[in-house]
Amino acid sequence: MPERTNEYGERPVRQSPAFGLITPEDWYRIPLQPPDRREASISALIRRQFAGVDDQPVLRRKAEEQLRGAAEAGTERGGLALYLSFLEAGGIPLSASLLVSLLDEGFDSLDAVAALSGSGEVEPVTLPAAGRAARLLRRERTKESRRLGSEFQDTIVEYFVPVRDRDNVLILTFSTPLEPIADAMVELFDAVAATLRWRHGGEEMTGAQA
Repeated sequence: MPERTNEYGERPVRQSPAFGLITPEDWYRIPLQPPDRREASISALIRRQFAGVDDQPVLRRKAEEQLRGAAEAGTERGGLALYLSFLEAGGIPLSASLLVSLLDEGFDSLDAVAALSGSGEVEPVTLPAAGRAARLLRRERTKESRRLGSEFQDTIVEYFVPVRDRDNVLILTFSTPLEPIADAMVELFDAVAATLRWRHGGEEMTGAQA
C-alpha cells in the first residue's frame, strides 16, 4: 500500500505512540531516540555504576563500549527504549534486558507478526489495559553468549501489541541469559508486559509508581 501524503505530497511525520509501562526500580531505561538523549543516558549510567571507582579505566571503557553497542543494535531494530536490569539476589546479578521497538506496519493476524521472529511457542493473549497481543517464547544461543563462552541459551519473550488506532505494532522483547532461573525471569517479564497501557499524550512513564 502506498504511504499516505498530504496535499503538498509530503509524508506525514509519525510520532512514537505514548505508552505507560511499569518496570522494577532497579531497571535502567536508555531512550534510543534522539541520539543525544541516548548518549546522555549511557554516560549517566556509566557515572552511576563507577561512582567512587577511579582505578578501573579499562573496565569502565569496556562497559561503556558494551552499553553503546547494545543501544546502537536496539536502534537499528527500530527501538524506542532499552531497559537493563541491575537487580540482584543474594549478591548475584539478575541479568535481563527489555527492548521496546515499533514496527511500522499493520497486521490482520497477530500470528503473522509473531512469525517474524522465527520459531518458538506462540499464543494469543490479552493484556489488561493494552488489549490483544501475541506472545512468543523462544530459547536460543545468541552471538553474544557464544562470544562470552556461555553454555546457556538465552530465554526470549516477545509481545507483539497492535497500537491503538494506528497501523503500528509495538514490540516488547525481553531477554535473559540466566537459563537456570529462566522460568522465574519469564514470570517477571510477563508481569511487566501486563502493565502496558496506552496514553493520550506525553512521555511514556516507567518505574514502580507509573
